[in-house]
Amino acid sequence: MPDSVTEPYTSETIRLLENRVSIRKYTDEPVPDEMIEAVLRAAYRAPTSSNIQSYTTIVVRDPETKQKLSVVTGNQKHVANTPVFLAFCVDLTRIEYALMKHQHNLRDNNMEVGLVSSVDAALVGMSAYLTAESLGLRGLMIGAVRNDAMATAEILGLPNRVYCLFGMCLGWPAEQPPQKPRMDIGATIHYEKYDAEATLASLNGYDGALAEHYETIGKATTPDSWTHDMDKKFHPPLRDSLREQLKAQGFDFR
Repeated sequence: MPDSVTEPYTSETIRLLENRVSIRKYTDEPVPDEMIEAVLRAAYRAPTSSNIQSYTTIVVRDPETKQKLSVVTGNQKHVANTPVFLAFCVDLTRIEYALMKHQHNLRDNNMEVGLVSSVDAALVGMSAYLTAESLGLRGLMIGAVRNDAMATAEILGLPNRVYCLFGMCLGWPAEQPPQKPRMDIGATIHYEKYDAEATLASLNGYDGALAEHYETIGKATTPDSWTHDMDKKFHPPLRDSLREQLKAQGFDFR
């Protein structure tokens, strides 16, 4: 990695990403339907593997639906209160139609099908997020729709071969929380080959930096903040029934 970067490479996109924070409180100012459509039309130009375009976005404004999604996502109040909730779904229905039209089927689809389709939907979601921020909207991603993939599918009326990968709250911001620190860039950018030593070297420092951030905003934490949180989040295994739930929705991640 270069010792330093002296030339100020910057752009509107870089500034948006460098200043990004998750926003959970919104004003009462309405978000026009036309604005959301413009965001999604732009996002749908995101890269797609082999042009499969295996995604569908559901725009949710109905308070009752948002309340149901809030329960599934662990009673997150911002899911119920957001002006607009976007559900980014992996959708194999059109691919299945194409195969059936040519006397084939998607039975026993393998991990590759689910993986590339999930990547497709994720690329669209991040593109939508960045586009929305460029217009002044703010929000955050909601992965907890996968807490109960079947319940989320029922709420959104998803058919077989469709599942909700993640959601997104969007609205006009009513807060500006401090930005959470990220890991040292040397832990996550390697050159030419993977550097196992570098990827772990900064974690003790990051534990301390994150603990300091949480203490500043009055959030309970521990001195080993990040590693403690990761241990708590992933042990026992997170969403251990997800594979079976997605298989019931028509995705066989073998």
